[in-house]
Amino acid sequence: MDRRTELGRFLRSRRARITPEDAGVPHFGGRRRVPGLRREELAQLAGVSVDHYVRLEQGRGVHFSDEVLDAVARVLRLDASERRHLYDLARPDSAAAPGPGADGAAPEPPGAVRSGLRLLVASMGDVPAYVLDHRLNVVAWNPLAAELLTDFGALPPERRNIVRLMFLDEAFAEVYRDRERKAEDVVAFLRLNAGRDQGDAELGALVAQMSRESPRFRRLWADHPVKEKTNGRYGFRHPLVGEFELNYETLRLPDSPGLVLVAYTAEEGSPGGLALGLLASLSATRRARA
Repeated sequence: MDRRTELGRFLRSRRARITPEDAGVPHFGGRRRVPGLRREELAQLAGVSVDHYVRLEQGRGVHFSDEVLDAVARVLRLDASERRHLYDLARPDSAAAPGPGADGAAPEPPGAVRSGLRLLVASMGDVPAYVLDHRLNVVAWNPLAAELLTDFGALPPERRNIVRLMFLDEAFAEVYRDRERKAEDVVAFLRLNAGRDQGDAELGALVAQMSRESPRFRRLWADHPVKEKTNGRYGFRHPLVGEFELNYETLRLPDSPGLVLVAYTAEEGSPGGLALGLLASLSATRRARA
């Protein structure tokens, strides 16, 4: 993906959602050709020259200071994830390279899953857990995650991808009670990662493929959602144990660039807790038969 194109589209999409009335810009009548703020209006509100802002939106070779980017983010009312995305796109070389691990060793290469991490995920027997890389490939999982979502081990590696599953696998998408919200979250997290890894040809190929094969993905991607994956709650509709809700937590791994550990939990005795108990029993029975 071209950084300058992405930066321009992102800023235009955010300008479009801020009306002059919201920003306190006086309206003197007449027809406006843009749905939100004009470039000139945004520049004035941010306290920068119009030419400087135009250079930013066009991604032209100028170093943009923290003050300028923060002022633009303030006017556009960007949240923390969107602000980070703006920095990633406007200053792609500003992100610090990952440092050494706690023992002084070099960090793992992107996408690598060390054996200790696999053992950790496998040991979380009462908690569905899996590991995602920056392209949202599922690179490690435990039996309870497979029982909750899908049997990742039965899929070829190229299909163990949350984006492909969410938009191209109806059975997987149906597990989420609010599948549209989940789809939006998936696209927003992928776009955040795309801003961080602009030179990743495989990630770009994934976006191109999904845009061709899924109109819903194409529509959501065009909206330029950006969101970090942190924590929250999803409702599930499982074909064997019914409907329930689970909390999720996402942990970034400091010495494994791009990897995140996702785990689902529920309060003991809650419908979600009871559902996880049933799924754990089903998983144990399947493994015993195997």
